[in-house]
Amino acid sequence: MQNIKYLIVGVVFGTVFVKAEILSWFRIQEMFQMQSFFMYGAMTTAVSVGILSVWLIKRFKLKTINGEPITFENKKFSKGQIYGGLVFGIGWAITGSCPTSLFVQIGSGFLAITLTFLSALAGTWVYGRFKEKLPH
Repeated sequence: MQNIKYLIVGVVFGTVFVKAEILSWFRIQEMFQMQSFFMYGAMTTAVSVGILSVWLIKRFKLKTINGEPITFENKKFSKGQIYGGLVFGIGWAITGSCPTSLFVQIGSGFLAITLTFLSALAGTWVYGRFKEKLPH
């Protein structure tokens, strides 16, 4: 019962994705073929909201619902992020799904996406297994 707030946020987030057609494989293909600005506009809006949110959190020293301070740690750049980004982008272009939209697509009844979900789990396991041997 304590985690009901996460369920509510997830349902609202998924409903917005479905209604905005952000998880549509055709919309994603339009984006990768440079035929439509729709997905770029959606991503630009998401990044802008994120930047504004972080700025507001830092500016007003906002806290979590439980009263804990919100801290941001500086990220260190590594070449592994480039390789990981390329693998992520190729997977996104092939399947039309990112980790977030997988759950929304399965919840929308596209059960074939379950195979993509299982593949993502396998990829995560492979990364965890060989993380120490990969470039970071």
